Amino acid sequence: MSLDKKERIIVPDENGEEHLFEVLFTFDVDQTGNSYIAVVPVEQADDEEVEVYAFRYEETEKEDITLFPIESDEEWEMVEEMLNTLADEELDS
Repeated sequence: MSLDKKERIIVPDENGEEHLFEVLFTFDVDQTGNSYIAVVPVEQADDEEVEVYAFRYEETEKEDITLFPIESDEEWEMVEEMLNTLADEELDS
């Protein structure tokens, strides 16, 4: 599955309930070979203040993706930096 803006994915929570999310962006980190995805709940996508969720992900041969929680501070800092950069670019345009 190719991940583009406005694409939507379903993410199950810890209770197995499925939630629909809109993909904000994806990016790869060349040094680690890891890929990351930032998403917002669809029901919040048009609100002024939304909660953004980020995950490390891997694509499978079946074009599915597997999400992994971000656990290290270093990974969170990279994701936050990318979010801030994109937010600044959006404000400038």
